[in-house]
Amino acid sequence: MPWKNQGGGPGGDGSGPWGSRGPGGPQPPNLEDILRESQDRFRSFLPGGGGLRSVMIVLLIAVAAWLFSGVYKVNTDEQGVVLRFGKWVRTTQPGLHYHLPGPIESVITPAVTRINKIEVGFRSPLKPGKNTPSRQVPEEALMLTGDENIVDINFALFWRIKNAGEFLFNIRNPEATVKSVAESAMRETIGQDRLEPILTKGRGEIEEHTKELIQSVLNDYGAGIEVSQVKLEKVAPPEPVLNAFRDVQAARADQETLQNQALAYRNNIVPKSRGEAAQITQEAEAYKQEIVARATGDAKRFISVYKAYEVAKDVTKRRMYLEAMEEVVGDLNKVIIDVPAGDGTGVLPYLPLSELLKQEGGTGTPSPAKRPTQPAPDRNKSGESSK
Repeated sequence: MPWKNQGGGPGGDGSGPWGSRGPGGPQPPNLEDILRESQDRFRSFLPGGGGLRSVMIVLLIAVAAWLFSGVYKVNTDEQGVVLRFGKWVRTTQPGLHYHLPGPIESVITPAVTRINKIEVGFRSPLKPGKNTPSRQVPEEALMLTGDENIVDINFALFWRIKNAGEFLFNIRNPEATVKSVAESAMRETIGQDRLEPILTKGRGEIEEHTKELIQSVLNDYGAGIEVSQVKLEKVAPPEPVLNAFRDVQAARADQETLQNQALAYRNNIVPKSRGEAAQITQEAEAYKQEIVARATGDAKRFISVYKAYEVAKDVTKRRMYLEAMEEVVGDLNKVIIDVPAGDGTGVLPYLPLSELLKQEGGTGTPSPAKRPTQPAPDRNKSGESSK
């Protein structure tokens, strides 16, 4: 071999490739010794006896603790937003839940039951207990109505988080977004109505319509927000024209008062006139029926009398005469004496008839029950009355 020529033979120095192999020269490294030394050093770091088993137990405990770290609790006023490597994957409701341990997944639990308030057109004082008036924000409060009038609107919006995941990841700067949507919706609602109903009786309709419009826009945004109430705090004309507006309102109130008075008079006089007209009409109808009935009765009576006259003319004539006389002189104050006018001597007998009548009737007029009856005329054998 080549290194043998370098050894101790002739022409060589007696050393191989690792140097001299003589008793005093360096020896080559032994791989088995190196491996054995490494194992001994590793065992020196472990407890005696079951070192490998203890390592496995420690590793299992660490893995179990890492897996258990994925258990989380969501309180009753919260929602859990689970993130996987920073991306929202799901939303959980109150209770115990599990997500993959970090850094794979993490969870955020924002409060969702708190009612938030946003003010548009004004700002409430920081210390409301000191009677400090609210600060007006004209650029937010002044709005244009449908009949081209300007009105000062202050309102408050109450809202809460409905879906925490949508609220955190679908919109940026949620409070500013909600405020802008609320102001825009109120301007649209005011711009579709006239000034008079806005200031008087239209508040409830304005609040409800604005609430529905805000909720619709936020749903389109996927904001995860629920609007609970829109409350109008102030609805009034702007301060520079307030006095003129009050004068106009007073004139309109006077106009309505006069119109109501005229309407009340009309409601009073028209039914009365209609009642009087109906009464006159009914009276005329009754008079008509009375005249017709009377004429019909007279005609029937005349026909019956005529038929009786055709049967017995003399008797009918005398009966008609007696009835006529009774009708003419029946109510007169009279006394009938069926005796000759005198006794032949020319002396007229005197009877105190007036005193007798006063004693009988008391007033000089005989009562119907005591009225003297006309004596029946004498009749001869032929049936005619004597004269």
